[in-house]
Amino acid sequence: MRLVVICIGRLKQGPERELAERYRERFEDIGRKLGFRGLDVHEIAESRARDTGARIAEEAASISALLPDKHALVALDERGKSIDSASFAQQLGRWRDEGTAHTVFVIGGADGLSPELQRKASLRIAFGSATWPHQMVRVMLLEQIYRAATILAGHPYHRV
Repeated sequence: MRLVVICIGRLKQGPERELAERYRERFEDIGRKLGFRGLDVHEIAESRARDTGARIAEEAASISALLPDKHALVALDERGKSIDSASFAQQLGRWRDEGTAHTVFVIGGADGLSPELQRKASLRIAFGSATWPHQMVRVMLLEQIYRAATILAGHPYHRV
């Protein structure tokens, strides 16, 4: 299974980009041994439309254009389910074991994800009830993906 992260907004050079890349690289190292075929990150420019609905629709169209065939969609949504790291790892392992070709994580723009993308999501998750900047959500997501791989591998990175 290949993992894909699609994000609205770009990370500028700096500590957030460095940390995100560090977790992506760590996942690549351990993930291959677990049957994961890689982790791609796609950045999409934020829509410049003046109307909120138009921005959401433009961003949804850009996201949809990047969705591969045969995928499980995970929406990062402030109203999503808050799951612990072990449950997150179990879900990734289940999709991998079921032969899911791609698991796609989507981080929407400042106005959120379109209702259509939210409906299509196999899982909607939140990192608590706080509102987080998109840059931080990406770093936290990549860390959780890496942590999930270490849990699946029985690596001591994750401690209960």
